[in-house]
Order: sequence, then structure tokens, then C-alpha cells
Amino acid sequence: MPLDTTCCDRYNQMHGYLGEESVDGSQSGAPRTVSMQRQVPVVEDADVLVIGGGPAGIGAAVAAARNGVKTILVEQYGFLGGAATAALVGPFMTSYSADGETQIIGGVFDELVRRMEALGGATHPGRVRAGSAEAGFYRFGHDHVTPFESETLKLVAAEMALESGVRLWLHTRFIEPLMEGRWVRGAIVHNKSGLQAIAARVVVDCTADADVAYLAGAPTLKGRPEDGLTQPMTMFFRVGGVDDKVVEAYAAAHPEEEGRLFHSLVEEGKARGAFTIARDKIGVYRTTQPGVWRVNTSRMQRLDGTNAAHLTEAEIVGRRQVAELMRFLRDSAPGFEHATLLDTGAQVGVRETRRIVGEHVLSIEDLATPRHFEDVVALGSFPVDLHPEIGDGGGTDTGRERGFVTAPVYEVPYRSLVPMNVEQLLVAGRCLSATREALAAVRIMPMCFATGQAAGVGAALAVQDETSPRRVSVARLRQVLQGQGAILSAS
Repeated sequence: MPLDTTCCDRYNQMHGYLGEESVDGSQSGAPRTVSMQRQVPVVEDADVLVIGGGPAGIGAAVAAARNGVKTILVEQYGFLGGAATAALVGPFMTSYSADGETQIIGGVFDELVRRMEALGGATHPGRVRAGSAEAGFYRFGHDHVTPFESETLKLVAAEMALESGVRLWLHTRFIEPLMEGRWVRGAIVHNKSGLQAIAARVVVDCTADADVAYLAGAPTLKGRPEDGLTQPMTMFFRVGGVDDKVVEAYAAAHPEEEGRLFHSLVEEGKARGAFTIARDKIGVYRTTQPGVWRVNTSRMQRLDGTNAAHLTEAEIVGRRQVAELMRFLRDSAPGFEHATLLDTGAQVGVRETRRIVGEHVLSIEDLATPRHFEDVVALGSFPVDLHPEIGDGGGTDTGRERGFVTAPVYEVPYRSLVPMNVEQLLVAGRCLSATREALAAVRIMPMCFATGQAAGVGAALAVQDETSPRRVSVARLRQVLQGQGAILSAS
């Protein structure tokens, strides 16, 4: 049946239509508005509708479908993977305990990695140790990372979803949730076929920006409490033609630069005006291909990843910085003299935007103690990874320097996936319920796979038990997750 949908102020605000800005960035008054009313056809009905096909969305959709419910996955690009493919973010950070002894993230994530490895497009984290070129020569927080190829991930993720029974809606953008009071009943989406509605019994928000939760009226927070500033964005890129042995030899000869590779060269470059980016090092990670490295160095600060104008600026500035970095690497970095630019991300990498306020707000104290939760659905070990909103420096060392310490293994509860004030909605991935310090630890992609898988199972159980996601049996949820290979205890 057709549904009426009307543009709303909150939708305009979300997309940055806030009125004209003055030179200093302040608003100059209310925006001009137009009224729009459309008849939107309901083209599909789903038990579980997952919005966003990144790591969290892959985990959620595969887990829900394998639990026997009709699952639809909506993704804006023509491929799955989110930041891991569209933004070229990699490698996957650790899925092991901080001491390197125990694998703590399994399930959909581990299956995907092993299938990629079988195709030659990944190296299992069990075979990658801290301090290696694949770990960017970092030791702290980087034991057992997972090098992978984005193209292999695109293929394997889609095959896993289809084999599980997921119906994929690619090239489709989420517009707004279908609401019935506080209940989410599906979503309005848009693609080449026009505006369409998908009805659903449960929706899982895996947008990374809490887009669904925000527009549904769930409480959200963003950035620093004092001014809303978020961590900087980064334009990842890949280079080829690198002499691997020369880079490794440089790292071995400069142990003082552990975690700050090429620091001395960067400082020299700044002194002569050849390096203008707000970084004090070069982050490079060797991939599975000889001579091919990922570069995680560009930095765009004081920009909001939920504002289209800011994202546009980040894309442009990011690629300008890539050009500068290529010149610097060729001129100054041993092993990169003949490097060539292979590609940049199709979109800029965003570290932080909105996070929901859920039934439990995960805190740094929860990660440090660590606190045990009866409803634990995922384990983590990654340290607090804070990149400064202003200035250089940043990363896992900055979190440690600020006094944010995490336990070798900590837990994430199901309640952190359940938003306040809204029903039939779960949230997973980078926008789950946490303080920004705790989120800086649990936002990594293996954790997004794990929380996504938990949300997918929770959504499926809510459908099967005809109840709200917040009321599903935690014991049954954990049992199903463990049956799907999820790891819920490090002992």
C-alpha cells in the first residue's frame, strides 16, 4: 500500500541544510523550505532490515538470515565492506587479547577472513605479530592485525550474504525511518527506481553515523562534550612500487621511531616546508601484495562527518594531502623513491560522528576494570585510539598518554546496542552506546563485525519470539551467537 512521507526539519538538519552561514560559520537565520508530499510504494516486507553494508551490517545481515528470518541489507554503494572497501581502511585491527595469546573475535568476522585467505586476499591474524610491516611497525595495540585486499572482501562478503539468504539492495540510500509512534516499522529508501518503502519488523542501524536512530528520535551524542568536535578524518590511499626490504631495514635501524615511523624525516620536512599536514609520523602498512602499502596519514580536522559540506571539504583536502604525501614519500622516505599512487578511497575515512544513548553507556571504566556483563555479546582488547581534534600526534599512544587504560580483554553488553526511547530498532558498529573515550577503543572493524552479529541475532530472535529487541532472552541470544562461532569468553 502507498505511504505518505513528508520532508522534515530533522532530515534537513541531518544533511546540513541549516541555512546560510556567515564567514565565521554562524547561522544567518532559518533555512528556506519547500513542502513535499509523495505516495511511496511499499515494495518489500522484511523480518529484519539492516541499513548499511559495512562490517557491522555484514555481521548483522548474515547472522539474522542464518537464524531463519527474511533479511534485507541496504547499502549505498555497489559493494559491501563500508570503510574497509569504500574508504580503503586497513588492516583490520586486532581480534586477539592484548597479550596476543587468545583469539577473542570469531564468528562472521573469522569466517570472512579465512575465506578471503583461501583466495589469497588476506592473512589470518594468527600469523601476523606486533612490530611487523603488516602492523605498521607498531607494537602497542597492533598484535595480530589482519592484512586484507578490499577487492577480495567485496566478493567474499557478498557471497556470504547471498549464501546465508540475505536479499541485497545495493546502490540504495536510506532516507528516513517509517515510524508508528516510537516504533520503527521499516524505512524509506531511494535508488534508480525512485523512492521506495521497505516494511520491516525490526531494523538494525549499521550506518556508522546512527542515521536511523537519530531520525527515529533516539537520543544521540556527538564529539567532545564542550564543543562537539570529533576526531579527524583521513583519506586512505595505496601505493605500489615500494621496496619492502628497504622500508623494513629503516624501521629496524630506528627503534626509537616505534609507533612514529619516519618521525625524524617528517620533522625535517616541516622545517623546510615540504610537510604541512598535522601529523608527526607516517602510518604505512604492508599489504598482502609485494611492494603495495596502505598509507594512513592524511588528517582533516574540525569537520563534521554528518554535514555534507564538511564531507565535501574533507574529500577535496584529503586528496590534496595525498598528493603532498606522495611527493614527500618519493623525496624523503627510504624505499618509497619509486612509489606510485594506486588509488584513494572512494570516500574519506571517518572516525567519529554520532553515538546513541542506549540502555547501557559503555564507559572507559567498564573497559579498564574490566566489568563483567551478564549480557556480554562481544569481546575487545584494542586500546583507546584518540586522534586530536586540533594539532598533530594521536593514536593509541595518545590514549595511553591521557591515562586511558584498557584491560587485556573487556566486554561489550547487548544493552549498548539497544537505543533509548525507540522500539524495534538495534544499533551496531561505530555508533553504539558508549562514551567517546570508550568508543575510541571499540570502533575498530573487527568489533563492528562482532556487535553487528550480535544485533543481527537479537533482531532475529525478536522476530521469532514476537517481542521487542530489548526484551529478547539474553541466555538464548548468547547461545545462538556461540552456535554461530562468536567468542563470548576469553577463558
